[in-house]
Amino acid sequence: MWIPPIPGGLPIPLITTELPPKPLTMPGKQEKPNLIGKPLKELTRNLTGMGMSSFRGRQVFQWIYKYRSTSFDEMTNLSRTDRSLLEKNARITRPTITECLRSADGTEKFLYRLEDGHTVEGVLIPETKRQTLCVSAQVGCAMNCRFCATGRNGLVRNLTAAEIIGEVLSAQDRVQPRTLTHLVFMGMGEPLANYDAVVTALKILLDPAGCNFSNRKITLSTSGLVPGIRRLGREGLGINLAISLNATTDTTRDHLMPVNRQYPLEPLFESLRDFPLPKRRRITFEYVLLRGINDSSEDARRMIQLLEGIPAKINLIPYNAGTESNFAPPDRESMEDFRGILLRANYTVFIRESRGGEIAAACGQLRERMSGHQFSIDGEPKQNRP
Repeated sequence: MWIPPIPGGLPIPLITTELPPKPLTMPGKQEKPNLIGKPLKELTRNLTGMGMSSFRGRQVFQWIYKYRSTSFDEMTNLSRTDRSLLEKNARITRPTITECLRSADGTEKFLYRLEDGHTVEGVLIPETKRQTLCVSAQVGCAMNCRFCATGRNGLVRNLTAAEIIGEVLSAQDRVQPRTLTHLVFMGMGEPLANYDAVVTALKILLDPAGCNFSNRKITLSTSGLVPGIRRLGREGLGINLAISLNATTDTTRDHLMPVNRQYPLEPLFESLRDFPLPKRRRITFEYVLLRGINDSSEDARRMIQLLEGIPAKINLIPYNAGTESNFAPPDRESMEDFRGILLRANYTVFIRESRGGEIAAACGQLRERMSGHQFSIDGEPKQNRP
């Protein structure tokens, strides 16, 4: 049995796998520190340590995150001396989008190549008034949910804050002139099992001097790591929380999601009732519907009991049959019956239609490797500089 160490001190469930364990390899150390992934105060300390004035910290911070600069030569409001210092003592390195698949519905799946050669996938979901990026937090996943392809090969390693932020910056370059409006931490991995790096990335994404995302437009999804949920609540970030629920009894959830053996439904829902929600916000509950397993009218009524007292909205997700397992989605009538029971209890309920299924970009289909028809990504112009 392999228990991968998780930075941040959060316990994780004991996950077994038929595959041999993989070591947690971190990116190769380089002499120059990477400035991406550093909050403003830390970045400023790095620069003053090089002999630069402290006010340069905010300027460089804005170049990296607001203007997405990858070259110190582009930082034209810095003196040549300061640019030379940066070139000598630091670097700006982020994941590179090397391949992309586009589905008929416009969904795009990106393959990000990391410095150590590992890869993660991200998904762009375009809509008329929004552009949503699905962000990964780990290479692989240790949660081993039975209906999800991501955890099939186990956890390889955590992403760094630089790599998580880099996914967003590289994707924004890719989608120009469109602008990313929403971020969902629903890609590869369990975000709360990589707590420190994810929260550092979130703080930079929310910083008005940095990426300047609204906390209303960032959602973090978790399989239910109770200590991480409580710790996130104390951060006061005000982002949206989503729970991957998928069962209404501990017996079924133990089978589908081994995390439930360590954090069963009762303590999970205690932590959700205690979670500090901003006004007029709700917790999103994601529920993958599996024919004959969790899609009965009794399941729907049990869900109502579980959610009592929690401001909630519910996303029902028909299982994506392309994820190489023996599960199957319910028929449409069964899904509508399930939804109807929840609607009559006055919950907001959506049946979330899968997008990007033909390119394996739908819920539960992301993995470290990507195959199929691919095309190279050419660089695109960045927004105007000051």
